[in-house]
Amino acid sequence: CYGSSKWSIIIMKHEAIYQLYPNVKTIDETDEGLFPKDENGEAVSIDMSAVETKATELQTEEDAKVQADKDLKASAKAKLIAGEALTEEEANTIVI
Repeated sequence: CYGSSKWSIIIMKHEAIYQLYPNVKTIDETDEGLFPKDENGEAVSIDMSAVETKATELQTEEDAKVQADKDLKASAKAKLIAGEALTEEEANTIVI
């Protein structure tokens, strides 16, 4: 889980570039921005607006996964306290 930190934003932008531009093999990052390159080290032109949109989608998906995991753990805890049976998915959240 990346959370919504500065690092997660950077990671999501990189992931967005790799998903949108499969020919990108590396990304150099400087204070001036992101500089994706192909397998030959040549610059790849990207649409930063599309990257930002995709990065936001990816972050939203990650946030939803994190929340679903929290909800599942809370449900498992409540059932354990109440003496109810857990689903297999809830049981898998318990670390022993």
